[in-house]
Amino acid sequence: MPSALDTVGEASTKQAPPPAKRRSLRSGENPYGWLFVSPMIIVLGLFLIIPIGLALWVSLLSYNGQGSPFGPNAHFVGLENYRRLFFQEGLTRTDFMTSLRNTFYFVVFVVPLQTVLSLSLALVVHQRFLRGRSFFRSAFYFPSVTSSIAISIVFLFLFQNTGVVNSLLSKVGVDGPAWFSDPRGLFHIVLEAVGLGSTANPPAVLADNDVAGLSLWEWFAGPSVAMCTIISLVVWTTAGTFMLMFIAGLQDLPRDLEEAAMLDGVNGWQRLRYVVIPHLRPILFLVITLGLIGTWQVFDQIYVMGKGAPAKTTLTPAYLSYDAGFGNFKYGLGAAMSFVLFAIIIAMTLLQRYVTRDKDAVKERRVLRVSRRQIAASDREGR
Repeated sequence: MPSALDTVGEASTKQAPPPAKRRSLRSGENPYGWLFVSPMIIVLGLFLIIPIGLALWVSLLSYNGQGSPFGPNAHFVGLENYRRLFFQEGLTRTDFMTSLRNTFYFVVFVVPLQTVLSLSLALVVHQRFLRGRSFFRSAFYFPSVTSSIAISIVFLFLFQNTGVVNSLLSKVGVDGPAWFSDPRGLFHIVLEAVGLGSTANPPAVLADNDVAGLSLWEWFAGPSVAMCTIISLVVWTTAGTFMLMFIAGLQDLPRDLEEAAMLDGVNGWQRLRYVVIPHLRPILFLVITLGLIGTWQVFDQIYVMGKGAPAKTTLTPAYLSYDAGFGNFKYGLGAAMSFVLFAIIIAMTLLQRYVTRDKDAVKERRVLRVSRRQIAASDREGR
C-alpha cells in the first residue's frame, strides 16, 4: 500500500508540466509582449527614428527645402557640408567655430552655477525646522514654470542702458555697461584691467596664431557681457527644477545615517562631503547631464535677446542651425550643424559620466567579473 508521501509525490509530479512545455509557454509570451509595446514602438518610429534618419540624409545633401529631399532638387554631396564646417576657410566655418566658442563658455559657466545653486537651495528648504518651507519651494521653483520668452523680455528691460540694473549700480557708484551692446569678452576685460592686453592691441602671440579660423585671442575671449546676462537668466530659471531633484534625493537619505554621523562628531562640511554628496551621486549625475544637454541646445533665449548680436558673441550652434535652414534655406548645412551638436552632447555626457563615476563600485564590478571567470574556469577544469 503506497504511503501518504508517495501519493503526494505522485500528485506533484503529475501537476508539474514537463520542461519542454514550460519553455513553450515562455516562448508563447513573446508575441503578447510585442503586442503591448507596439504602440510605443510605432510612435517612436514615426516621430523619432524616421525624422532622425531623414535629417541625417538631408545633412548629406545640397537642399534648399523646395520639393522632396529625394527629388531632383536635392543633390547628394556626401560629407561636403561637414567639411565646410571644419576645414573649408570662409564665413561658414568662422561663424560655426564662433558659436562653438560661445556655447563652450556658456556651458562652463551655467552648469556649475546652476548645480551649486540648486543644491544650496535644496539644502536650505530641506531643513526640518525651517518655517514656510512650502512657500520657499514654490517661490524658488516658480521661474522654472514661467515662459522663457516672457522672462527673456523682462530681462531685456532690466538690463537696458537705463534699466533697473544700471540704476541700482549707479547708486553704489558703479557705471553699468551697455549689457546688450558690449561685445567684449569677460576674460578680455580682466586682462585689460590688469594691463596684459586690450581689444585694440592684443598680445601678438595670441593674435597672430589661429585655430579653425579664429585667433587664440578670440578663443580665449570668454563670455561677452551680453552672454553674461543670458547666463544669469538661465541659471535663475533652471535652478528651481534641479532643486526639486535634489530635494527628492535628500528625502531618501536614511535618517539613521545622518544621526550616526552626528554622533561621530562630524561638522556640517564633513557631513555634506562624506554623507550627503555620496548619497546624491545619481541625482548629481542626472542634474549635470540635463544641464549639459540643455545648455548646448540653448535657443529661445538667444532668439529673443540678441540673435547672435552683438558681434556674434551670443551666437550658438542651435540658433545658427535654425538660421542656416529657415533663414538662408541651406537645410543640408543646418542639418549637419545639428548632428555635430548631437555628437558634442554625446561626447560631453560620456565624459562627465566617466568623471563622476563611483570608483568603488567600478572596482567591485571588476572583482566580481574576475571571480566569475575564475569560477567558470574551475568548473570547466572539473568537467
